[in-house]
Amino acid sequence: MVKRAIFVGRFQPFHIGHLKAVKDILGTVDELVVVVGSSQYSHTLDNPFTTGERVTMIKRTLEVEGIDMSRCWIIPVPDVHIHMLWVAQIVGYTPKFHMIYTNEPLTRRLFIDGGFEVKPVPFHKRKILSATEIRKRMVNGEKWRDLVPTPVSQLIEEIGGIERLRDLTKTDRI
Repeated sequence: MVKRAIFVGRFQPFHIGHLKAVKDILGTVDELVVVVGSSQYSHTLDNPFTTGERVTMIKRTLEVEGIDMSRCWIIPVPDVHIHMLWVAQIVGYTPKFHMIYTNEPLTRRLFIDGGFEVKPVPFHKRKILSATEIRKRMVNGEKWRDLVPTPVSQLIEEIGGIERLRDLTKTDRI
């Protein structure tokens, strides 16, 4: 039987901490399903990148890193906004899995209650390897490129991601 796990995140953007977690998890399972959560959101400060952009960030990075893509799935899943249905939503969108890797308390609890094995995601330099921190640095013109894999920084530049984020901070109030 294939030992398959899921790793859920918004990946706004996919950063070096996410990449290290993927590598760590792949060291313990046969296949990994990377679930791109909140896939219906884009063009907000918390979710500036589209689903397609996030999937591309992840795919390009894993390929450049030499990760065997036959062991990885990248599946977008929209939020359902009803906690008792969320686990069923994930199950319905993904191939069968046996465990989930997450540190998010609500996700952890919902999957435990759903009968799944839940394991923590290994953190790597969490204070700086945070999508929130990276977006903040992008908006403020601070150093951020060294916190994301090269394919991610290249894609963000291709799509005008920094300009998008800065535009989203503006207001029409006087």
